[in-house]
Amino acid sequence: MSELSIRVLYLHPAAAFGGASKSLIELFTRLRALGVQGTVLTPDGPVCPAFEAVGMDVRKVKGLSQFDNTRFSHYRRLRWLILLRELFLLPFSLAAIWRLRGERFDLLHVNEVTLLPLAIFAKWLLRVPMVVHVRSLQRAPGSGLRTRLVNGWLRRHADAVVPIDHTVAATLAADLPLSIVHNGLGIENNLLAPSSHTTGKPIRVGFLGVLIPLKGIYELVEAMRILKARNVNIECLIAGENARHLTGLKAWALRTLGFADDVKANVEGMISDYGLQNHVHLLGSVVDVRSLYPQLDILCFPSHLDAAGRPVFEAAFYSIPSVVAITNPVPDAILHEVTGLAIPRPDPVLLANALQRLTEDHVLRQTLGRQARTWAEENFAIEVNAQLMHDIYLRLLSKS
Repeated sequence: MSELSIRVLYLHPAAAFGGASKSLIELFTRLRALGVQGTVLTPDGPVCPAFEAVGMDVRKVKGLSQFDNTRFSHYRRLRWLILLRELFLLPFSLAAIWRLRGERFDLLHVNEVTLLPLAIFAKWLLRVPMVVHVRSLQRAPGSGLRTRLVNGWLRRHADAVVPIDHTVAATLAADLPLSIVHNGLGIENNLLAPSSHTTGKPIRVGFLGVLIPLKGIYELVEAMRILKARNVNIECLIAGENARHLTGLKAWALRTLGFADDVKANVEGMISDYGLQNHVHLLGSVVDVRSLYPQLDILCFPSHLDAAGRPVFEAAFYSIPSVVAITNPVPDAILHEVTGLAIPRPDPVLLANALQRLTEDHVLRQTLGRQARTWAEENFAIEVNAQLMHDIYLRLLSKS
């Protein structure tokens, strides 16, 4: 198989523009330079023009049916009702894959493990090797029938399983064909100057991510309320798309079941109630993070997922330290007191204490920022990680 003729079908689950789509775009931009041609099957939404802009052949579908066994979103109690949505989307998903049966692909790349059942059908239909990207923490091996089922599916059908870091890898069965490939970010060197801070101006802390409660957005606003009461000179920039913006009966039903809070509206209410209009600013979706990071002094990732997300290493490239809610950080997540500060849980007081420390200790903030940049360059250079993925592609094609 020539390195110049690898045709890959990507399955991407979300219409919203978030971390998984950003990572795939960064990855594919480098893979394309190595001769990879990409077709992506994805729900219609903001991700589509972003994929098209980097040269991907986009095939839109109403939605892709998923099976969620992630640590924090697995089915339980009322969450079992989400399966009704997946069953509704299943015919559209199968039809979209069926329409691809006459096209030639060399590989199938699944951009999140929640698409695994659908991906197994796609692999059977297209008769190609399958790479499964695992971007989210899974339920620990041995935690139940569904977990054994998912690991069994991976064992039988996945030719390569690619967790994004050691934290995610630890939630998968050890006997799987695991190859850790970090997410990466491509930045021109002349854009990497450390952010400078003018004396007297507020320290700026940034939050990037889809606005959902699991990301710790409410706790961050509560922390800002505490910091305001302490007279700490800090302000917060929140960049992210509102995950749910629904009206009518569907909105009422989903909110009643706890599935579709309008987080943006709730945050706006908190800002108003706490008088934080001068301290917390909602920016909406920011497509190119390179425009935002130079404005920041600290990155906050107060997620309930007990893991460090993509914004942590993105910020590190700009010499920005992070405050991350993570119990036992591993070296490719955050180095406590080296690249930032780790707190054991997304508690508003703990967040406020960590943010206040970095705000008021200029030397510590600058030191952690410099060390964070070195750490990011060693672990998350997109060229290195794209080459690792390309090597996986070539290895699977040589076997097939």
